[in-house]
Amino acid sequence: MAILIILALMLGVMYVVMIRPQRQRQAEQQSTIESADVGDEIITTGGIYGTITEVEGDDVDVELAPGIVVHMTRRAIAAVLPPEEEEEEDELDGSSSDDAGEPGEGDEGAVMDHEDAVRSGAADGVSEDGHR
Repeated sequence: MAILIILALMLGVMYVVMIRPQRQRQAEQQSTIESADVGDEIITTGGIYGTITEVEGDDVDVELAPGIVVHMTRRAIAAVLPPEEEEEEDELDGSSSDDAGEPGEGDEGAVMDHEDAVRSGAADGVSEDGHR
């Protein structure tokens, strides 16, 4: 009898910890995909970025690049990207990526370009005398 109680408790804990959150994530992703509309930027299951240009029931037309439109089903949508707000955040912070400066400023010699690294053997960990 005690074994049945322990087994039931273990199954209940597994449901709460593993199965329920997974079902909630699936339902959330499904609702996001179903709510995708014209103008939304998406990622396909193949990892291709595009913008929805037309919706026809379960089918969508996705523009991958100017003039390149692909017809696919909604099931091929992996994620709907949120609108980009990077420019607004930079303006609110008062900082800009232009203020960052050039790489290596103030750290002279700290960054070695690829050509110097190959000549010195630093790219593969080999010293000038040929030893590692």
